[in-house]
Amino acid sequence: MKVDFYQEVLVKGLKNGVSITWMLAKVIIPVYFIVTFLEATPVVDWVAKGMTPLMKLMGLPGEASIPLVIANLMGVYAGIGAIKAMSFGFREITILAIMISFSHALPLETAITKKIGVRAAPVILTRLGLAVASGLVYNLLL
Repeated sequence: MKVDFYQEVLVKGLKNGVSITWMLAKVIIPVYFIVTFLEATPVVDWVAKGMTPLMKLMGLPGEASIPLVIANLMGVYAGIGAIKAMSFGFREITILAIMISFSHALPLETAITKKIGVRAAPVILTRLGLAVASGLVYNLLL
């Protein structure tokens, strides 16, 4: 009797694990390839050059703005795909992860907050402000 239960749990867990992995892969892998492709073009250099002064305040290279923008528009997992496609060290990945935890999927989550009656501008400004503040603080701590 117990063997059947454990077998059922194992099968259900494997099915759920494969399903979630596939769901995440559908986001992470395309973003990874798009960012990798963009690195072969001058686009990343243009963005990096323009964003370097701001990103430097948070101890990040200008290129780090790309995963931040992607995460803010598409979500955490898209940001992870962009981070993976680029060459960041442990420190930079840590700062990016903390910033993305405060500010991600802004269009989707702002639409949800508007549906429950919260104004969009304060929510967006608070989340972006917390992301920048955490980047500044962790730049000093790490």
